[in-house]
Amino acid sequence: MGYAAAYSGRHMDSRSTRLLSERRPSPLATALIVLGVVAAATALVYPLKHAQPVVSLGVVYLLGVLVVSTYVGLAAGLVTALLSALAFNFFHLPPVHRFALANDQDWVALGAFIIVAAIASRVADVARSTARDAEQQRREADLAAALARVLLGSDDRAASFDEAARLVAAALPADAVRLEVPASSRPAGPEAVEITMMDGTMPVGRLVVRGIGGSRAEQRLRQRIAPALQTLVAVALQRDALRAEAVETAALRRSEELKTALLRMVSHDLRSPLTTIVTAGHAVQSDSISAEDRRQLGDAVAREGERLSHMVADLLDLSRLEAGAAAPRQLQLAIEEVLDMATAGARDRVELRVAPDLPLIVGDPAQLDRAFANIIENAVTHAGERTVQVRVASVGERMVVRVVDQGRGIPAGELDRIFEPFERGSDAGGRSGTGLGLAIAKGFIEANGGQIGVESVPGRGSSFVVTFPVRESSPHDSSMVRA
Repeated sequence: MGYAAAYSGRHMDSRSTRLLSERRPSPLATALIVLGVVAAATALVYPLKHAQPVVSLGVVYLLGVLVVSTYVGLAAGLVTALLSALAFNFFHLPPVHRFALANDQDWVALGAFIIVAAIASRVADVARSTARDAEQQRREADLAAALARVLLGSDDRAASFDEAARLVAAALPADAVRLEVPASSRPAGPEAVEITMMDGTMPVGRLVVRGIGGSRAEQRLRQRIAPALQTLVAVALQRDALRAEAVETAALRRSEELKTALLRMVSHDLRSPLTTIVTAGHAVQSDSISAEDRRQLGDAVAREGERLSHMVADLLDLSRLEAGAAAPRQLQLAIEEVLDMATAGARDRVELRVAPDLPLIVGDPAQLDRAFANIIENAVTHAGERTVQVRVASVGERMVVRVVDQGRGIPAGELDRIFEPFERGSDAGGRSGTGLGLAIAKGFIEANGGQIGVESVPGRGSSFVVTFPVRESSPHDSSMVRA
């Protein structure tokens, strides 16, 4: 399977673009900024002369030098320092309005001012560069984290590659970025970066970039962004391979478990009725048996034949569900009609209570009849001599059916396995059965859009809860109590 994700990156916000491309003001804008700062400092010194000695007011110019050095650059800061020294000399140090000093100490102060201004400009420029590098590293760390979240946190590989291409395009910036896994056969051009496995031996794809924003952006792409992206893509692909292998292994293990259980069932459960049928068939042929014995043997053959037919039907239903071939018919159903059919074989053991004015559900009547018949049969088997209660009500947008018995209950350790094929429970004893009834019921209920769960208290009984979404339709009178 191949993926190709492309994204245009020219719509990112202006602040990010300025930071990443390191644009500076134009020469004209820089000149206006420098002159404006020097003029503002010069004007500010005038009212301060009355409060402080004029020589000490040179610090006012240093503030402007720091501002220019920080936001414009070192060169502009040095020019600001020189112009500030000249302006300070011309407008404020005696003799004013002349480039001369009356006091030799003023020369020392002016020289110190220029040196301090140059140092301040350099420090400010270094600080600006350091802050810029730190911000760049932070953005690259954020990009790596975002790429990891996208590539490793999504099961939709095509969508994750598309989102990764978008993130890279926005970070560079670039006109377009395409992530190809595996690489397509078309020429990539000089801007393509090969993506390999983590050991660098096997290529898995490539990152194609169009219209990258400058040489520094290309350097960042090849030295920082591409290696991180390569590692994450390789990890994502390896994770997909491991997941597929794990799914295949789980399927094989499940297949082996079903095969073992099926062989056990064939060797014991199916052999038992066959043995009875064969034995009864041979006995019927004897001339020495009475009519009553012949009748009893005929009943045994019919009974065991029905039991064998039920087992075969269970196996066929399970195979259809496992293969995903049990597509239900979509019909509007009244739930009480389905339960009426499902309880037909146990009328004397089941008390059915259906709330009035229930809405319709949508499903396959034959599948739901089989599902509820299996659940009710299981409840009757475990209820002993007690009556099984089946209650139906509408709760919000769901139809809820509860099948409650007052039997021995299900041990807590078996609740998670109760719907698995061939699971009979620890209290099955010598009771006959395939252990497929609840598994088939769960499969048919879920195929019809429902859900099934079980609640049990050991020693007090179990309650199987089945829910279905309901249709928006006019309710019908379904009020009944039947035991």
